Amino acid sequence: MATVNIRRDITDPFYRYKMEKIQSKIEGKGNGIKTVIVNLNSVAQSLSRPPAYVIKYFGFELGAQANAKPTDERWIINGAHDATKLQDYLDGFISKFVLCKKCKNPETDVSIKDDKIILDCKACGQRSDVDPRLKLSTFIVRNNPKGGKKEKKDKKARREAKKAQANGDHDASPGDSNGSEHDDENGDDALEAGSDDEVTRQAQAIEAEVEIKDDDWAVDVSEEAVKARAKDLPSDLKRSLVLEDADDNEADGPSSYEQLGSWIVETAAEKGGVANVDDIDIYKKAKEFGIESKHKTCAVLAQSIFDDKIVKQIGARAGLLKTLITSERHEKAFLGGTERFVGQDHPALIAQIPAILLGYYQNDLVSEETLKAWGSKTSKKYVDISTSKKIHKAAQPFLEWLETAESDDDEESEDDE
Repeated sequence: MATVNIRRDITDPFYRYKMEKIQSKIEGKGNGIKTVIVNLNSVAQSLSRPPAYVIKYFGFELGAQANAKPTDERWIINGAHDATKLQDYLDGFISKFVLCKKCKNPETDVSIKDDKIILDCKACGQRSDVDPRLKLSTFIVRNNPKGGKKEKKDKKARREAKKAQANGDHDASPGDSNGSEHDDENGDDALEAGSDDEVTRQAQAIEAEVEIKDDDWAVDVSEEAVKARAKDLPSDLKRSLVLEDADDNEADGPSSYEQLGSWIVETAAEKGGVANVDDIDIYKKAKEFGIESKHKTCAVLAQSIFDDKIVKQIGARAGLLKTLITSERHEKAFLGGTERFVGQDHPALIAQIPAILLGYYQNDLVSEETLKAWGSKTSKKYVDISTSKKIHKAAQPFLEWLETAESDDDEESEDDE
């Protein structure tokens, strides 16, 4: 088997770090054409990385579907891609996710802490961060075998046990948590740092400020001011933005979520359309109300930052939404807000649900797993059950495509033959 230096910029034939050259095999024809990477397991083993990382990196770079969980070790990318091109892309993966930033040796282990990917070099001892703006970084964090959903669930269970004990329920145990969406909001609501768009850079700058100096952003939180804002809220907006388990301290007035939604609606009216409301201003306003990291904010935004041209607007709003959607819980709230936006406020858009969900998926706003879970059952949390059924029925073409696009479809192989 032909080998190549892991760092191909080093031509020394005695360079100690080597791997097999990528071998690819193109199968099928027409729309069913795909590329099988025959020796991906061996290549990934030489790099000390899971093959799922490599195949997903190829998929992101090529803009093609890539199956990261094959049942038969056949690593597939949709489309025709020759081995030479894949080898070139592999150089990028090695540079970003394998090589030590200091000594440039590929003797690194991956560790994940606080949603940050760290390369721990066994050659020189350097610990360096991987760029979190990369699409693969998000995939790695979400699929972290040492943490991820199970660890979050365990932490949530421990928090619930402590709460129960504080309330006098000494029989409660960490396993008693039911994983409800209404549990503590702050467990996994960290702001995703380092996005390469202007929204995230400015958001991080705002985070660093002790206070916002612009008087236009100041909020009067006195009791009289809160009641005055409550009176000014449009009644239809109050009904639209009713959110479950509102904070107790907002029971006598509009919630921060209602005020954010009201501000977006009013600003859109002043500027001649919601598309003219700036992402940075929206983020500032959410931070002003102290809800920039809350999952329910995502539900409000789904209802208020789009109009009947939502399909075309998703890409333009992706920067803001990626900054705010930081967990599976946020993704679910965003989908719930979308159900209300479409089913309650713009029922004519129900037919466009497949295109809307595709836009969310292609812009990495909602993961494949969350979309499949959402599609598996209807809910009356955001709209009535009848409306939810209509929306889910309309979504079926997208859900069926999602199911087949990410799988190694044996039937497709038979048809190609």
